[in-house]
Amino acid sequence: MDIIKDFLSSTFKFIQDILSGTQKLLWPPQSYSWQSLIYLSVFSWFMSYWAAGFFVKNIIAFCGWLFLIAGTAWYTTDNPVVIPGTSMPVGALITGGLISLFAFGGEKNLLNPVSFVLWPTMSALITAIPEFFQGTGTTATVSAKIPKPEARQKIIVLILSSMLVSCWLQLYFVVDNWAKQYPSILTDNLNNSVLVKKIALPEEATPKKIPQNGLTILNKLVPIIITQIDDQSWSKVERLLKNARTKDSQIAKLGRKVIDTELAAYKERDLWRVEARVEGINPKSPDVYRLSLLSIWSGPSSKKEGYYFKRSCQVEPVASASFTRGRENRRKAEIECNTKSSFFAESPPPQG
Repeated sequence: MDIIKDFLSSTFKFIQDILSGTQKLLWPPQSYSWQSLIYLSVFSWFMSYWAAGFFVKNIIAFCGWLFLIAGTAWYTTDNPVVIPGTSMPVGALITGGLISLFAFGGEKNLLNPVSFVLWPTMSALITAIPEFFQGTGTTATVSAKIPKPEARQKIIVLILSSMLVSCWLQLYFVVDNWAKQYPSILTDNLNNSVLVKKIALPEEATPKKIPQNGLTILNKLVPIIITQIDDQSWSKVERLLKNARTKDSQIAKLGRKVIDTELAAYKERDLWRVEARVEGINPKSPDVYRLSLLSIWSGPSSKKEGYYFKRSCQVEPVASASFTRGRENRRKAEIECNTKSSFFAESPPPQG
C-alpha cells in the first residue's frame, strides 16, 4: 500500500509541476510582459482574418507581426541560450527568421528563397545590436555605447560568417533553379563538377540517362512534318526538301515553334534548335530522299562536341489516283519515318 501511495503522490506532484510550469509560461505575471505581446499578435491575426477591406486587414496583420517579433525577442532575451561554438543566441536565430518572413515573405509564398537566404545575416545583425547599447531593452534606461575591441572582433567574425552562410544558401537556390530550368544538364556527366554531385548506384548499375526534352522535340515535330509532306504535290515537297538545309527553312521554323510550345516551362528552350539533313539514297533513283530531322543541344556539355537526336524519314514520289485533263498522272509525295530517335554524343553532321 505504501508503494502505491508513494507512486500516486509522485505522479500527482509531477502533473502538478507540469501544470504549474505551463501556467507560469502562459499566464503573464504582469500586463507588460512578453506573454501579453504574443497574445496580442494572436488576437491581431484573428481580427485581421475577419476584418473587411484590404487596407484595414493588412494594418491589423502588420501589427500582429510586430507583436510576435517583439514578444519572441523579449522571451529569448530573458532566457538566452547560445548556439554551441558561436556567440549567437538561439533567440536571435528565431527572431531573425521571423523578421525575414515578415519583411521578405510573400502573401502566397511565405517560405520563399529570399527569406531563407537573409535569415543567417539577419540573425547575426540582431545578435550584434545589443553590443551597441547599454541596458536590457525592457527597461527605460538604455544608452548607446561603443563595443570593446574584443567584442568588435566577435561581431565582425559573426556577421561575416553569417553572410558566408547566406551566400552558400543563395548558391544552393541558384543551382536548384538551374536544375529546374535546364533539366538536360543533369542528364550529362557531372563527375567533374564541384557544385553538383549525384548520389546514385554504381556506374555499371546506373542506367544511362538521355535528355528527354530532345526526344520530346522530335516526337512532336515528326507528325507535323508528315502532314506537311504526305500526299502533297511532289513539286512543292521537292522545293521544301531542297530548301531544308537553310536556317530559315520551313522545317527549321516548325521546329522552333515546337520548341517554344513544348519547352515553354524551361529556359533551356533557347539552347535547342532543329536542323534538317537531306540526301539522296540511290543514284539510280534521284527522286528518293532521306530526310533526317535533328534536335541539337547547343548548351553546356561535358564533351565539347555536344550531342543531338536524329529521326530519319524516307520521302519519295508516288503516282496520284487523280488525273488532270491532257496531262500525265500528277505525282504526290509519300513519307515514312522511323518510330524511334537515335542519340549521338558528338557534333551533328555538316550540312550537305
